[in-house]
Amino acid sequence: MGGNREIRSYRDLLIWQKGMALARRVYAMTRAFLADERFGLTAQMRRAAVSVPSNVAEGQARHGGKEFVHFLSHAEGSLAELDTQLMLAVDLGCCRSCEAEESAATVAELQRMIASLRRKLSARQAASGEQPAHGHSALGTEH
Repeated sequence: MGGNREIRSYRDLLIWQKGMALARRVYAMTRAFLADERFGLTAQMRRAAVSVPSNVAEGQARHGGKEFVHFLSHAEGSLAELDTQLMLAVDLGCCRSCEAEESAATVAELQRMIASLRRKLSARQAASGEQPAHGHSALGTEH
């Protein structure tokens, strides 16, 4: 969404919108996986993909900077999981590399976007004197 638009809901966040699109893409891709992967890699990939927009939504809905930073960190972890699972799906022959590339590109884009947002929120917290969330410094790294 535009840079000057007011954020009234997590649905207004481009990160959430891209996360939702990624989750839909992962669901579509995993439909073609072998049935014996339904409770293995398919379930893990879907869970990780759904976790990204879910954590963005929950963090933004809390209306607190440090809570949002905390949930963005969870979304980053889910993106790292999904990136690993996409590589494994290709390695195991569950999907072709070209099928996973678009999702992997979106994962990388979301990782950059979330890291940037987390840094901005952490800097805002530091400037206001608010304590960083759950072991995160003003730079957004764990101690």
